[in-house]
Amino acid sequence: MAEEPLPSSLFSGYPSAPGTYDELLDLGGHLRLPFRRALAPLASASPDAITRWQALAERALLNQGVTFSVYADSRGTEKIFPFCLVPRLVSAEDFSHVERGLEQRVRALGMFLDDVYGEQRILAEDPLLRELVLGAKHHLPMLRGLRPLGGVRIHVAGIDLVRGPDGVFRVLEDNLRTPSGVSYVLENRIVSKRVLPKVFEEARVHPVEHYPARLSEVLRSVSPAPHDDTYAVVLTPGHYNSAYFEHSFLARTMGLELVEPADLYVDDDRVFLRTTRGPRRVHVIYRRIDDAFLDPEAFRPDSLLGVRGLVRAYAKGNVALANALGNGVADDKAVYAFVPQMIRFYLAEEPILAQVHTFVCARDEDLRYVKDHLDRLVVKSVDEAGGYGMLMGPTASAAERDSFRRRIEAEPRRFVAQERLELSTCPTWDGAAGALVPRRVDLRPYVLTSPAGPWVLPGGLSRVALVPGSYVVNSSQGGGSKDTWVLKANTSGRNDP
Repeated sequence: MAEEPLPSSLFSGYPSAPGTYDELLDLGGHLRLPFRRALAPLASASPDAITRWQALAERALLNQGVTFSVYADSRGTEKIFPFCLVPRLVSAEDFSHVERGLEQRVRALGMFLDDVYGEQRILAEDPLLRELVLGAKHHLPMLRGLRPLGGVRIHVAGIDLVRGPDGVFRVLEDNLRTPSGVSYVLENRIVSKRVLPKVFEEARVHPVEHYPARLSEVLRSVSPAPHDDTYAVVLTPGHYNSAYFEHSFLARTMGLELVEPADLYVDDDRVFLRTTRGPRRVHVIYRRIDDAFLDPEAFRPDSLLGVRGLVRAYAKGNVALANALGNGVADDKAVYAFVPQMIRFYLAEEPILAQVHTFVCARDEDLRYVKDHLDRLVVKSVDEAGGYGMLMGPTASAAERDSFRRRIEAEPRRFVAQERLELSTCPTWDGAAGALVPRRVDLRPYVLTSPAGPWVLPGGLSRVALVPGSYVVNSSQGGGSKDTWVLKANTSGRNDP
């Protein structure tokens, strides 16, 4: 016998987006079974109450200075990160699957990086992958034979997941260099608990507040010094960086010093921090500066953001860098297509998580298909981020497709393409309409890895495309965020205690 839907003034009449998987509501417009108990208090709220709560949430974020920067915006760089108070829920069963898949994926990617900068066994077996890796913008051949302290390369990973109409989580891309956004996960949770205390308590959600402590332990776990003697810092390029809020937030919550490149120097292949009490030896650097700018002695000589001699100290094993140098080769969007192959090669396992089928334009057959089907494909530059360097073929003009076709023909290695996936949607508050509307979302969970292995934060950054009809969730392209509530086991369905 079917359960009666919960009476709801909030979700009644919600206009689900045709052809999408709605994160909270089933095809009948009712809250999905795992979420009925958790969201009952919110479902019974009136639109006026949601309006008041949303205003409180936005005021709290404003007072807390939760911002990001958009360099290309002529109206100013500092923006309050848009936030929707209606949470995105993930069931315990779904997250258990995601967690196992992420752990498997990060292990395989770490082994791949060890191999690329070591024996290169997988490259010997696949000529195309070899060509892609050795020609990748972020491949650093100077690192071959150098193994980082603790054997860990991917201390922090942000793996972007999307859900298609079938409800299956798929990996969209890997972020293994300096993944950002976790500060918004933590700030969103603070606001949710403050504005919706009764709803949050009833839902029984996994906590995320312990992330800074776990990250601090990961940093100390790869130190060249004993745990209690380790001095770690967060290295930021400065307050003009788009993610500076996050740099300062993480330094503060971990109890670490936030430093800029000018605060550090290298002497006798060891790194020191300038302090008012004299030099202080630094053992671990959580760096938020890209490889190319990190050391003008080793990379770009014109960089004003680097610490001269840092790579020498790193190579001697006198300082740990998180993340390790050279990781960018593994989050190249062309190399992404080979991750299932990596999992089979290194772990002798089948991939737990699916991923989006990708046409690699460096492959002749794929190139021909992409050029002939630009009207149905999303084309991405392999080394761009933040939603830049993309062609949304189905919505692009004929002139835009022709222009992009010429770019692909000129440099096929620089591009990959994917069928446009109909992203899942989530009820999102539209303040102007005073109602819930469907908006597309993705999910970026965070994985921390120490020598003991990977750990997945039970939550993540749910980014939402706030522009009606948009598929682009990046904050730099007008996106916002939601708090992601991962429910604890045994709290849903008819077997709830």
